[in-house]
This record gives sequence, C-alpha cells and structure tokens, in this order.
Amino acid sequence: MRISLQVALGYFLIVGLAAWFILNVFVAEIKPGVREAMEDTLVDTANLVAELVAPDLAAADEARTGGKPPVNDRVGAALAAYTRRTVTAGIWNIEKRSLDHRVYITDAAGRVLYATDPTLVEQDFSRWNDVYRTLRGDYGARATPTQPGVDGTSVMYVAAPVVWDGRTIGVVAVGKPSASVAPFIARSEAKIRDQGLLLLLVSGLIGALFTWHLTRAIGRMSRYARDVADGRRSPPPRSSARELADLAQALTAMRERLEGRRYVERYVHTLTHELKAPLAAIRGAAELLAEEDMPAPERRRFLANIRGQEERLRLVAQRLLNLARVEQQETLQESAPVDLRRLAEESVEALAAGARTRAVEITIDGPARLMVTGEPFLLRQAVGNLLENALAFSPTGGRIELHLENRPGRATLRVRDQGPGVPDYALGRVFERFFSLPRPDGTGKSTGLGLSLVREVAALHGGEVRLTNHPAGGAIAVLELPRG
Repeated sequence: MRISLQVALGYFLIVGLAAWFILNVFVAEIKPGVREAMEDTLVDTANLVAELVAPDLAAADEARTGGKPPVNDRVGAALAAYTRRTVTAGIWNIEKRSLDHRVYITDAAGRVLYATDPTLVEQDFSRWNDVYRTLRGDYGARATPTQPGVDGTSVMYVAAPVVWDGRTIGVVAVGKPSASVAPFIARSEAKIRDQGLLLLLVSGLIGALFTWHLTRAIGRMSRYARDVADGRRSPPPRSSARELADLAQALTAMRERLEGRRYVERYVHTLTHELKAPLAAIRGAAELLAEEDMPAPERRRFLANIRGQEERLRLVAQRLLNLARVEQQETLQESAPVDLRRLAEESVEALAAGARTRAVEITIDGPARLMVTGEPFLLRQAVGNLLENALAFSPTGGRIELHLENRPGRATLRVRDQGPGVPDYALGRVFERFFSLPRPDGTGKSTGLGLSLVREVAALHGGEVRLTNHPAGGAIAVLELPRG
C-alpha cells in the first residue's frame, strides 16, 4: 500500500473515530441533560405552588377538622382554569400550543384533594414514591409511564411539602410529560449530527489536502530518484517539509558522488582510448625523426604530422573538458535573455575565414530578433558546433543555410549543408561521445565531441536537437529551445 494512502487512511480513521465518539457522547447526554434540567424546574415549580396553596389548604383542613364546609375552592378553580388556558409560544422555532404541567395536591394522608385531572380527586396516592417520600421529609420524585412498554410516554413528577405552622399538611406534586420536551431533544440531536457531519466534511477536506500535498512531495521525490537511477538530469525537488528537504539533499549528494565516480571511470576509459592513436602517431614520427640520414622533405612531413596530432590532442582535451562541465551541471548557472539571431550571426562571423578558404557560402534567414532564455556561453558553443559540423562536411563551393523560426513557445534553428549526408547506420549514433564520421575531403575524423556537447546544452535548456538527412541532399540539424 502506498504511504500516502496509509497516511490518509490513518488520518481519516483517527478523525472518524474521534468524531463518532464525541457525537455519541453528545447525543447520549442530551436526553439525560434535558430531563435533569426539567426536574430542576419542576422542583422550583412544586415548591412555589406549595407556598401559594398553603393558606387555602390550611383553611380547608381546619374546616374539615371542625366539621365545617370550606369557605371557597380557589385552588380547585385555579387548576381547572389552568387546564382550559390556551397558549401560542415560539420557543427557538418550536411552536408550543399546550400547557403540559400535571398537578395534584394531597392532604397529609396522601389523599388527592385537587388535581388538573379531576378523575384523580379522592384517590389514595400515599404509596406513590413522590408523595410517600415527601410526607416522610425526603425528596420525592417519580417517573411513571402513561402507556407501559411505550418509550417516550413517561411523566416526571416532583413533589414538595405544604407546610403550615411548622407541620406538613399536604403535598404538591407537579409533573411534566417527557413528550413535551421531545421536540427540543430531537432538534438538539439533529443540530449535533449536522455539525458533526460538517466537522467530518471539513476534516475530510483538510485530510485530502494534506494527503494531496504529501503525495505530490513524495511523487516529486520518487521522480527525482528515478531520474537519478536512469542518469537523467533534473533539479532536486524542493519541499517545505524538513524531512523531505533533507531526503532531497541526501539524494542529490548521493547522485553527485555516484555520478562523479562513474563519470571519472568512463572518461578515463574513453580518453585513454581516444589518445592511443595520436600518441602512437607522435611516437612513430619521433622514432623516425631520430634517424640522422632522413631527407629534409620527410623530416618536414613527420614534423607536420606531430603538430597535427598535437593539435588533435589539444582539441580533444579542450572539448572533453567543455563537455564534462556541461554534463555535470544540474541547472543553468546563468540564465539571461539571449537573441538567437544575433548569436547565430556572431557564430557565422567566427567561421567566416574558414568558409572563405573553401568558398562555402553561409546564409541566414528568419526573424530579425528571436529571444530565448538561457546561458549565453553554452548556447554560443552549441550553435558554433552545429555550424562547424556543417562546414566540415560541406563540399568546396557549397552552401550552408541557417534558418530561424519563431513557433508558439519554441524557437527553432535549422542548419542545412550540401554534404554527403549521414549514413543510415550512423543516424542513431551521431550524438554519442567520440563517435565521428570521415570528412569528405579525406582529412580524417573529428573529435566526436561537438554534437555530444550540443545535445547536453539543449537538454540543460529544456530543448532538444536532432540530425536527419534532407530529401534534396545533405544533412539538416535542428535545435529547438523553449521561448523565454
């Protein structure tokens, strides 16, 4: 499993479990919390009603004990009026249209004297927990279902003693059905669930963003590691994460060390191979020059051969150093706007003397100004090498056509000569290091490093170079660079 997927699953698992736990705790605490708040309110209400009815209950008790009829029935009338009242109240967007308190008042023996439900009057409630405990001086409360076995039909009753002259003369019990607060509980649960889902959604988006960022960083690191393994040139990835930045630096250091070692081994091998022929020629000429009776013309010929081989050795060393410098660059050391047209004109001017010697005409056409962004020195070397290669394979009296083209996002430079072209077997190898073809004039081979340098410079600038045969004869080299 990919590490990014593991991180994402771990994150979502932690967030999901935490959200599930918190939501369940909240939802589980809503109903008990509402019931506790309701019970607290009923305690206050029962004690208030007990104080209000105490004088009337005492008067009624006195009348009963004295064998006289009660003077009035204000308590019963008040409870009856309460049941007939209508109400319309908007409580936090929930409409309340009924009064839900259920009240009954008993005497000191637990017999119901007054009640909002007239059918309860004269019943004996002395064994109900709320009345029984209150008459004993304890806190009395009970919850009784109106429909046994049906959830949500219970009524909570809280009782308070009616005290007169220091003695308990009765009990007031105030009840409230749990169904009356059910809409508030349902609304709270719905809000908590909605907010919980929103929390999960936001957490999911944050987790997705974090995972995407981590996946991108790891992806860049993986691509860079593959480039290192394949030997491709690419800049080390940057990351705001300290660990990933350290890993990128470690990979870069490892790449430099490994490539440096392989680079030295490869170049020592190839350089040794390329120096064998010139050194053998110099050694042979030197041995022949040691003979005292060598004719002067022969001596001059061997001396010229030594000078020619020395020049070849110098050219190989110089171009090899230039190529090594470019191959070791990860990115451009200097980046500036470069006019490719002007750079081409300067390169043509540098080869003007050699072209005149062989009567080769060099023409330039295309835009008067073609800007790219890159390292001027390297681009000058690349264009110069393409022109030198075209001149080396051009016949005497021939022509080299240099064409510039401005394409969308790309600048193209084409160099066409009128030479023999490239053999089919060599088309795939012309950019290999030290690979070269015999010159048409029989002057031997080149160092085989010029086109390799052009390829490295093009790659360093994000471009490409290719060499093909023109249908009308000769070879055509195409250098494409991104526009600045």
